[in-house]
Amino acid sequence: MTLAWIVLACLAGGVLSVLAAAFALVLRATWVPMLVSFAIGTLLGASFLEVVPHAFGTGEPQGVAAAILGGILGFFLLEKLLLWRHSHDHGDETGSAHHLEHTPAGTLILVGDTVHNFIDGVLIAAAFLQSPELGLVTAVAIVAHEIPQEVGDFLVLLHSGYSKARAFALNVVSSMGSVVGGVLGYFALQRFEGWEPTLLGIVAASMIYVAVADLIPGLHKRPELRATAQQALLIAAGVAVIALVRVVAGHGH
Repeated sequence: MTLAWIVLACLAGGVLSVLAAAFALVLRATWVPMLVSFAIGTLLGASFLEVVPHAFGTGEPQGVAAAILGGILGFFLLEKLLLWRHSHDHGDETGSAHHLEHTPAGTLILVGDTVHNFIDGVLIAAAFLQSPELGLVTAVAIVAHEIPQEVGDFLVLLHSGYSKARAFALNVVSSMGSVVGGVLGYFALQRFEGWEPTLLGIVAASMIYVAVADLIPGLHKRPELRATAQQALLIAAGVAVIALVRVVAGHGH
């Protein structure tokens, strides 16, 4: 019965997150560059307000810091590999340089989001193993926290060159990571508890790297004061949404 509750809670969370991402399907293509600033804010807000504090709260600080550092270096090498492969396979295609510039960010966000959803599933499983009430409260809080981040991730995928249909399909697949995490967490919770701080450090590294290395440089192409002010306000809005959801949902660790 407990396993059934875990699976249902993870599925419900995945469905709600996907519906939130579907909101971005109605966005006009011309809005995407502007809203990338908002995505940067949600990524940095989720990383520094939620993932990093939780990682340090559940693991040994030096180990978590090493995981974040290793994750950033690892994502740098992964992006280099993706860039090299794309250049090797499509270097002579017309217009490939624009696609080359953005594709790795989408891939990295998918990897990080899937791992994050997996960890959410493990956390939901751990809560339900304590009590159904705690499990439900935890599931609601996690879903509330994920919704604005999912919208931001969807915008990153669009910015990375994915079509709306493909980005939506990949978002659905990524959201199922919570179900896998919930089931595996139920059967092997103690083992996963030991891995959680390291996995969270890697998730934080993914969010930070994508925001700082892939998205922020694109904002510098519009250095005029009005554009800079608009970008700064949207980044702040993204951070504020994450902070507000944490307060409302009581999702502080």
